[in-house]
Amino acid sequence: MSRAAILATLGSTLALSPQAFAEFLANSKASVELRNFYFNRDFRQDNAPQSKQEEWAQGFLLRYESGYTEGTIGVGVDALGLLGVKLDSSPDRAGSGLLPRDRERVNGAPDNYSELGLTAKLRASKSVLKVGTLLPKLPTVLANDSRLLQQTFEGAHLNSSEFAGLTFDGGRLRQVSQRDSSNREDMTVTTGNARGIVASATSDQFDFAGLSYKWTPQLTTGYSYAKLDGLYDQHIVNLVHVLPISQGQSLKTDLRYARSDDDGHSNVDNRAFGALLTYTLGGHGFGAGYQSMSGDTGFAYIGGADAFLVNFVQIGDFANRDEKSWQARYDYDFAALGMPGLTFMTRYLSGDNIELGAGRPEGKEWERDTDIGYVVQSGPLKNVGVKWRNATVRSSHFGNDLDENRLILSYVLPLW
Repeated sequence: MSRAAILATLGSTLALSPQAFAEFLANSKASVELRNFYFNRDFRQDNAPQSKQEEWAQGFLLRYESGYTEGTIGVGVDALGLLGVKLDSSPDRAGSGLLPRDRERVNGAPDNYSELGLTAKLRASKSVLKVGTLLPKLPTVLANDSRLLQQTFEGAHLNSSEFAGLTFDGGRLRQVSQRDSSNREDMTVTTGNARGIVASATSDQFDFAGLSYKWTPQLTTGYSYAKLDGLYDQHIVNLVHVLPISQGQSLKTDLRYARSDDDGHSNVDNRAFGALLTYTLGGHGFGAGYQSMSGDTGFAYIGGADAFLVNFVQIGDFANRDEKSWQARYDYDFAALGMPGLTFMTRYLSGDNIELGAGRPEGKEWERDTDIGYVVQSGPLKNVGVKWRNATVRSSHFGNDLDENRLILSYVLPLW
């Protein structure tokens, strides 16, 4: 649906009877998120084309969700307003993903950039159809929200839960706006590193469908299919099981398998398996993961989006050709010590067996991440959050060696 059509839907909604319109407003909600983001990435490998990326910016994210009008088919409208403002950048430090690269400034960044997204929605029984700006969070497409502003998509998405325990998602995406851009563009497949993927086209059609079934409160399984027209098609199956052990103790099993093949204008050929086990004891979380790639290429997913992989982390995805990787992770929630809102996470990942081509040695890499975050729980500063994210990456025979720090201050203000 075009933006004009969405506005027409909004206009027709406003023309409804006062009683129907009252329901539309009664269940609406709006908030604004202030996101102050400092990003510093130092490149440590020899002959790096750029010594570091360092930028600082302020983001404003305005979200509005209406209720639905009364009747068999309820009508509603959502809106998303995004504004990014440069606080510090320079041409030799640009490219962090916080701000667009301005070609006229020789890879510098503009003073600000913005985007307005509108979404028309229809609800019947337990099914909702959304058309317009979308933020999908599905195994086949995960909108990225790891920088100043969110990655958004344009398209249609149907979510249905008509049968107990069963959820269906399906739809089509047409274009994407990346996290550091306000422009709509066709979609691509992620390439680079030692993935071995070669694509000769972009696509304005991403079709997806999936089923998720909750067998018990502890067990959920899912199947998803997607096709980025002309580039790849993909089948994903996953299982999540939580085994209660005793009071405050549980073991979570997360299994994922994906098969990806080319669709004419790429060489995609990948089988990906991942398993993540997490043991929880009070405020402690102990995790161990394994991920394996096989086939002629690495894992395929939409450029700029997140990947549905257990070893997709702050910087790397460990999804190169033939790569085998493992992860060890520890989390702690300080609420167990009477300090709610304070959290800590650290993890280490190592990958090897990476195919770099004939005559080249096996590629290897590792990444170490640490997150410390706090969200104020009460008082005049309630909902103010601060997070420090640190990462170190090293690789052999490919890729970048880097040290990275991110400092994020955020505040979510409910408007009504």
